[in-house]
Amino acid sequence: MSNAPQTHALRDAAAVDPLGNGRYAVNLSEQYTVVGRPNGGYLQCVMANAALAEAAAQGGPHIHATAVTTNYVGAPELGPAVVVASVRRIGRGASFVHVALEQNGAITNESLITLGTLSERSVPRYHDAVPPILPPLEDCPRSPANGVINILGAQDQRLDPACTTFARGEISEKAEIRGWMRLDDGQSQWDAWSLLFASDALPPATFPIGSTGWVPTLQLSSYIRSIPSSEWLKVRQWCVVIEDGLVDERCELFDDRDQLVASSSQLAMVRFNTPTN
Repeated sequence: MSNAPQTHALRDAAAVDPLGNGRYAVNLSEQYTVVGRPNGGYLQCVMANAALAEAAAQGGPHIHATAVTTNYVGAPELGPAVVVASVRRIGRGASFVHVALEQNGAITNESLITLGTLSERSVPRYHDAVPPILPPLEDCPRSPANGVINILGAQDQRLDPACTTFARGEISEKAEIRGWMRLDDGQSQWDAWSLLFASDALPPATFPIGSTGWVPTLQLSSYIRSIPSSEWLKVRQWCVVIEDGLVDERCELFDDRDQLVASSSQLAMVRFNTPTN
């Protein structure tokens, strides 16, 4: 089991150590938690590391996780865990790895990960995604780390003030969060791997319309489309539909080229203090 120290850097906090037979040790970090539980994007980084390592051990040529779909069966505890990676196929254009995170003999998270290799400066043949219109960076205050949402200590997140009136108890008609985001872990800038963390790093888009803080993710799918070219990302997260206690939420991330570098969709449970009419 890994005895790696708890550090602020995402690379260190998501590092996995090989144990043999497709098994890897990880020490889940308190730095990447929300209300004491590991963040879903952080867990995807952990599982992507195991998938890339196991595929490489079997001769796989790919260096990026381009798609990660994760079922959150349970919420793992902080500290030691084991990641079990099983290669499904090694291909020239893509490889596929099944990954499970285990604690105390039980699976807490399960992913199917697609691996590929992204070009350093690719140009889209077709691009229909529109980046959010944001106030200047200096007009968006940094979201403070408060000991509850610890992931805010590893990123400089600056939300559009028009989206954060819920913090004053005001209810909006628009289920959307947008803003600027920079990796601030003391070591790295955004790359294809860390975009997995970015794709699940905003507050739930249900907050502006009055949800409680209880929005646990059931499934998260993240797609990495391009290696980002900038320190800051423009990010927009919104709800598609909320019904029967479930929310379908989408997120898009753009670099300074206004190019879509990553997107995600997730299904989560949600609660509201007031009943629907």
